Amino acid sequence: MDPNTPPPPPDCNMVINNKNDGGINIMQHQEDDYQEDHHSSSSMSVNTETALFVTESTTDQHKATSLGNINDNIKSSTRRDWILLVMTYAALVVGSVSSSLLSRFYFIHGGSSRWVSTFVQSAGFPVLLIPIYLPMLFSKDHNKPWPFSSFTLKLLLISIGIGLMLGVNNLLFSWGVSYLPISTASLLLSTQLASNLILSVVIVKQKVTFKNLNCVVLLTLSSVLLALTHSHDRPEGVSQKQYFLGFFSILGAGLLFALYLPLVDLIYSRNVKTYQLVMEMQFVMELAATVLATVGMLADGGFVEMKKESEIVFNLGTTGYWLTIGFTIFCWQFTFMGTAGLVFLTTSLNSGICMTAILSMNVVGGVLAYGDSFGGAKAISTVLCVWGFCSYLYGEYIKMKDRKKELLLEQENRNEESRIEMKTMNQDSHMVA
Repeated sequence: MDPNTPPPPPDCNMVINNKNDGGINIMQHQEDDYQEDHHSSSSMSVNTETALFVTESTTDQHKATSLGNINDNIKSSTRRDWILLVMTYAALVVGSVSSSLLSRFYFIHGGSSRWVSTFVQSAGFPVLLIPIYLPMLFSKDHNKPWPFSSFTLKLLLISIGIGLMLGVNNLLFSWGVSYLPISTASLLLSTQLASNLILSVVIVKQKVTFKNLNCVVLLTLSSVLLALTHSHDRPEGVSQKQYFLGFFSILGAGLLFALYLPLVDLIYSRNVKTYQLVMEMQFVMELAATVLATVGMLADGGFVEMKKESEIVFNLGTTGYWLTIGFTIFCWQFTFMGTAGLVFLTTSLNSGICMTAILSMNVVGGVLAYGDSFGGAKAISTVLCVWGFCSYLYGEYIKMKDRKKELLLEQENRNEESRIEMKTMNQDSHMVA
């Protein structure tokens, strides 16, 4: 070879993989300045057109794949959300119905201490350590923070304050169910929904729509109807004074609960990003409520009274007494887990509506378990509760479907804009070439 002869032009291979046909090979030849200008221009033009075709093809395929992946992600995310939401609803339903029935069961069979009834509502807080620490055993993320490591002093103080408020709420509930039939107490508690709506609008800027307003009106009407017929519902051995004491204690408990829901909703939206932290906060709240109840029991001789009740007063015997206490403690934790989880996953108003609707199950439970009277007023109140809740659930279902369609449409528009922008850039490159 003549040493003065220039070397041949180098080759540069570029391969674009394609899932359908196994791959598209594009040979891009770069030539030195010693070649003729018209040959260089022709080669560049051909290569630019080929690159444009491949880019458009790849973009279309990427768009289809991207939309498919987004659709799958939305379905997967929706499925996970639904599973967690169903589990939360289940905990709320089981806990609310069983704990309310067991609280009344305690008083029916000889229990008389309101502080004991208050204590058992929060004393099961160690149960919350299971959902807090159990995920750590199965987590593959070694960088996941340990439980309670995300707690700040501010969050701790807020949790303690709300916990003390819950302790007062538990005491008022205990006074109420000690004098009222569980069906009556449950329907009265639904009055908290009107307060919940107002406080949710003020505290967390909840939007008022026809579906939630309609639900609130129906559930509130059911409580008003029940209150107007109170004279036919007073249990035997309960004076009118005691009946009204229980009546207003339940209303006070409902008001405090209506304040609790939007408060924790506001805290979750600003400080809480994980379900684990929700359970950690709930643990601290229940601990604070238990401390308050323990102080009350010590001041009122509650622990001595528990021993006396179990051995002498409770008509099902010592074993029956401690089984009642144990199951009540355990069931109340399901209620609080469900309530806190529902506020975190949805909104405070949604949680209040669901809690109120579940109260209708307590009404049926009181009638079946304890033979509470179930006249026309209670029947109409229960129908209004179920009607309001079903209308709300249907509205939420339609809202969720519309939101899913909006997400898909937004992503499709973004992909179309990206594809048009890429095509325009390639056309500009072709014109320059």
